[in-house]
Amino acid sequence: MAQTNVNIRMDEDLKKQFDAFCSEIGMNMTTAFCVFAKTAVRERRIPFEIKLDSDPFYSPSNIERLKKSIAQMEATGGTVHEVNFDD
Repeated sequence: MAQTNVNIRMDEDLKKQFDAFCSEIGMNMTTAFCVFAKTAVRERRIPFEIKLDSDPFYSPSNIERLKKSIAQMEATGGTVHEVNFDD
């Protein structure tokens, strides 16, 4: 199979960290990128989750906690308090 070169630009510190990670798991960066490319082509998707929101407020555990709190307040007739952050 014919080989070709691919040039990738990335932050120098990220490259050092990724190179160190690849060494730790017993492969080089070329092998890691080839594994990624083969998996993406085979599965026809990016082989990991990409998400924009990393705010813990929206985590599944916190959403569940908020739902329980709302249900408890509705069941017991809790009091709603306004919070003013401008003071």
